[in-house]
Amino acid sequence: MPSDPRFLADEMLGSLARWLRIMGYDTTYARHITDREVLCRARAEGRIVLTRDHQLAERAGGQGLLVESDALEEQLVQVSCDLGLTFEERCTRCTICNGALRDATPQEWTQAPPRVRGSQDRIYKCQDCGQLYWRGSHWSKITERLERVLALRCGSSPH
Repeated sequence: MPSDPRFLADEMLGSLARWLRIMGYDTTYARHITDREVLCRARAEGRIVLTRDHQLAERAGGQGLLVESDALEEQLVQVSCDLGLTFEERCTRCTICNGALRDATPQEWTQAPPRVRGSQDRIYKCQDCGQLYWRGSHWSKITERLERVLALRCGSSPH
């Protein structure tokens, strides 16, 4: 597996894809495409296929990972443990389109709600879709969940 893995999550793993993006991993989400198209796209883009489908995981071989649980936290524990993933707050990606985030320009700050502009030191913008992000009150819940998941990994994984 590559040291900085890139993922392609199949359509059964949309929530996992979003959380891997929050963790900073380049994760595309394959919806409404065939297994063959998933495999071709993953190979062409150098991505690891994440799937709940036994046959698809088998066909992906060493470039695939069968995600065993339906529960998101268990999925995060398994993928983090199996692939040695970490979480760095500065590297998050757009949860909507997977684009890289960058600091918003002063002009782009004006697109954020006034309460956000008055309470935040930094606002981020997706380079691809233009979505704005900031680390509001929800951010502490996100980081707590990821810290809990990463603390569980490998030693006491539920899978």
